[in-house]
Amino acid sequence: MDITTVRSFRVARTREDLALAPGEVVIAGGTWLMSEPQPGTTGFVDVTGMGWPDLEVDAGGLRIGATCTIARLVAFAREAPADWTAAAMIPDAANALLASFKIWNTATVGGNVCRAFAAGAMVSLCVALDGVAEIWSAAGDRDLSVAELVTGNGTTALAPGEVLRGIRLPVRALRSRALLRKVALAEHGRSGALVTGRVDADGTSVFTITAATWRPTVLRYAAVPDAAALAAAVADADGYYTDPLGAADWRRGVSAVLAEEIRRELA
Repeated sequence: MDITTVRSFRVARTREDLALAPGEVVIAGGTWLMSEPQPGTTGFVDVTGMGWPDLEVDAGGLRIGATCTIARLVAFAREAPADWTAAAMIPDAANALLASFKIWNTATVGGNVCRAFAAGAMVSLCVALDGVAEIWSAAGDRDLSVAELVTGNGTTALAPGEVLRGIRLPVRALRSRALLRKVALAEHGRSGALVTGRVDADGTSVFTITAATWRPTVLRYAAVPDAAALAAAVADADGYYTDPLGAADWRRGVSAVLAEEIRRELA
């Protein structure tokens, strides 16, 4: 799509370049920005010129650069350390986008997270694995869990002038036993509910709900919960919504079914 309001384009190469003038917005892959009108946008600032590494592996886990493409992250799932068993969830999450390979090769992990759609597949992945967002600004840097960064369907906790630098996935989560399940009303439709569950080495368990709720739902337990406790927590979660792709009651119901399937397998 032609974005007819845009009058300027510049490439950011230093942190100082990330200071945005009125009307400027950050662009990386641009798969959403270029898909519909942006009436308030008069300039693009391309952050791919910052030269951030796509992926960095260290003893603490995995750092995903905000400009890393979804395709590159999916390819990493085949290269990950052998004991990072939860890396097998990466292609499952990416496929929840139901996007073509052309989108995978352009869309970025950071862009998907910052767009913050309820059914954002990279949001689902990062929340499932306790992802922490590294946020840069002129006022100072801060860390925020991706679960807290996403505040609603298309809204985030990013303040004006803040830019997502990367996302860290901790090694304890990457070494967990993890599962992902999704459901859609149409065979090839957008996720109506996406549920994940994992058990860490110390026995703690984490279940997450995305796509079915406006913002991520995270349920933590000291051990794998019993069926009744998990079902009650899923039913009581906030933010189930109705749209053309599913009613709120349906989303609540299928989330409970998926969570129980995961709970049984993890137990």
